[in-house]
Amino acid sequence: MSTLKRLISRMTLEEKAGLCSGDQFWRTKAVERLGIPAINLSDGPHGLRAQGEEQDHLGVNDSRPATCFPTAAGLASSWSVELLEQLGAALGDEAQAEGLHVVLGPGANIKRSPLCGRNFEYFSEDPLLSSHLAAAHIRGTQSRGVGSSLKHFAANNQEHRRMSVDARIDERTLREIYLASFEHAVKEAQPWTVMCAYNRLNGEYCSEHARLLTTILRDEWGFEGFVVSDWGAVNERVPGLEAGMELEMPASGGERDAQIVAAVREGRLEEAVLDRAVERLLRITFRAVDARQESAEFDADAHHQLARRIACESMVLLQNDGILPLSNERRVAIIGEFAERPRYQGGGSSHVNATRVEPLLEALETRGALFDYLKGFEIDRDTPDPRLEQAAAEGARTAEVAVLCLGLPDRHESEGYDRTHLNLPANQLALIAAVTRVQPNTVVVLANGAPIAMPWAGQVSAILEGYLGGQAVGAALADLLYGEVSPSGKLAETFPHRLEDTPAHLNFPGDSDVVRYGEGIFVGYRHYDTLGTDPLFPFGHGLSYSRFDYANLTLSASDFDGQGSLTVSCDITNSGEREASEIVQLYLSDRTQSVPMAAQALRGFDRVTLAPGETARIEMGLSRRDFCWYDAERADWRLPTGIFEVRIGASSRDIRLNQCIEVRGDAVALPVIDRNILMGDLQRHEGATRVLRQHLADIADELPMLNGLMSRDGGDDLMDAMGHYLPLRALVSFSGFTEARLEDLLKDLKALA
Repeated sequence: MSTLKRLISRMTLEEKAGLCSGDQFWRTKAVERLGIPAINLSDGPHGLRAQGEEQDHLGVNDSRPATCFPTAAGLASSWSVELLEQLGAALGDEAQAEGLHVVLGPGANIKRSPLCGRNFEYFSEDPLLSSHLAAAHIRGTQSRGVGSSLKHFAANNQEHRRMSVDARIDERTLREIYLASFEHAVKEAQPWTVMCAYNRLNGEYCSEHARLLTTILRDEWGFEGFVVSDWGAVNERVPGLEAGMELEMPASGGERDAQIVAAVREGRLEEAVLDRAVERLLRITFRAVDARQESAEFDADAHHQLARRIACESMVLLQNDGILPLSNERRVAIIGEFAERPRYQGGGSSHVNATRVEPLLEALETRGALFDYLKGFEIDRDTPDPRLEQAAAEGARTAEVAVLCLGLPDRHESEGYDRTHLNLPANQLALIAAVTRVQPNTVVVLANGAPIAMPWAGQVSAILEGYLGGQAVGAALADLLYGEVSPSGKLAETFPHRLEDTPAHLNFPGDSDVVRYGEGIFVGYRHYDTLGTDPLFPFGHGLSYSRFDYANLTLSASDFDGQGSLTVSCDITNSGEREASEIVQLYLSDRTQSVPMAAQALRGFDRVTLAPGETARIEMGLSRRDFCWYDAERADWRLPTGIFEVRIGASSRDIRLNQCIEVRGDAVALPVIDRNILMGDLQRHEGATRVLRQHLADIADELPMLNGLMSRDGGDDLMDAMGHYLPLRALVSFSGFTEARLEDLLKDLKALA
């Protein structure tokens, strides 16, 4: 018997049930008589929100100071697993210093719609990018002996009715998009905990979804930690425990513990299920306590500078006619209240009490820039103020360049509710119009957690997307605006021209408590690229102060059968005059037409920093899974046969190199055989086609629609189409084929399986 099992055998039923819920808002229970300690948890995808001993009922009291890093929307635009690991390690160091054992995050939910109020806290619309960045975040934090809690599992893609809404998602879409955003992070990084989502998924609450929490998460992906509820996400405690949700948070006042005890005593819950949950909880609890560093400290100044560097590498230069970078000799009008009151993080449970905040005005003063500041608008209201606009326009007119600091106020996007439109507030739109009328050299700097519409983009010289850049946002903006650092971020999400262009527009946020994911796999750029709809700024887009050339694409093989890996290589040269970083993106385009597919899908990426004139050879690997689609009928990933195009690009719409490869895929699977199977579906299988020809040869003259099957010359398109969609049972209706012969045919077809 293992040590943990012996310990569990000494526990009372009440003690075991008690371990399955919290003691306080951020702390688990201890069993002092057996030496079982409590562990402390904290919010914190981009910074800690530790309350310490003063934990209140709702967990909203002021938290202790911590470094506020850029939020996930910006972090993802760095496309840097190295940066995410460094950020995770910094969070781990701060958690150790605060006596914390588990940090809640990162959030790996897919950005299905730009309206989701919590998109600032999620990485991407693409599952590969999201899952690789989440894995790096987890690795970094856990390298410091602090656990991560990967969240919110799964399909938590909106805030509207989030605690009751039922996300209806077909199995292929679920596997290829929404679960894939978590899968790699679980398999590769093994988070200590996974947090289940509030919502329902295809009818069942995620907190009691056995297929999600056990069959997929544990049995298929090999998850070894424990599942914790989102705070207040539990519907029925006993079914949740049976499904694989070990820890309920926060404290339930003993109510849920009593339910578990009663269920065991009444025979409705096997005690072995409870013991298994307790063992999983204890394994992580002791690991966390053993890793605790009692004298741990962190360097707040060093972490502030790390936040500055991460912000620099995460911001995206969307547009630039050459006005940027600015020179110190040019007098600049800095306009907009965000320059002095920066919006550097999102609202809700991830709100951090920053150790310090460095606004743009402070950073510009530090560097001795020539500038005048004008308020331009009030953040706390949306209505235009002609007085402020007029003053801003006058200041812009007399300056050489105007920099407008714009964005979404806290009240426009937050955890708890979704946006209803993509527009900037009316006072900011009026300010843009007033300034651009008098100053052609206008730069817009944005502070927002998700895409906005930009009907004014053609009126300005440059647009710098700062996202929610963390506590050093001002210094990072100054570094980029004045060319201390070349912009290198690239969008991890598509910016649409208008809301009506977005994939989920007709199905978001749903009808009452049901939201149908009717767009299927066509999420984000997959939608725009497949339909040929032009976005405002495409997925993967981002400009630099340098220039990069792509050349010499090679594949390690001319064909691929799914065994081993395929290496894709190319040369990237910095042809500009300054050191800069480039994010190289690898997309696959499936030309086999086996099933409906997106025009292309991201299958690899790499970030490289090059000196002027320097060339680097980039290598990225492709595996079988990268070429597969998910066959829901057979519950397996299928490798199709045919041509794929390998594409290397600077964005999803800026493909620089391409090469085709022949893929030798899985044998065509025999469909489920019954009297309603279509002739066309059977003809995809060589053996089934042979059986059909044998059985139907004598009636082919009666049915011209069998011409295509019999490979006769001069087939008629109409007849061939009718034959393709003819169910076997219809042979009896349209020919002398009998029911007895149909049974013989079905028997021979089933024998092929």
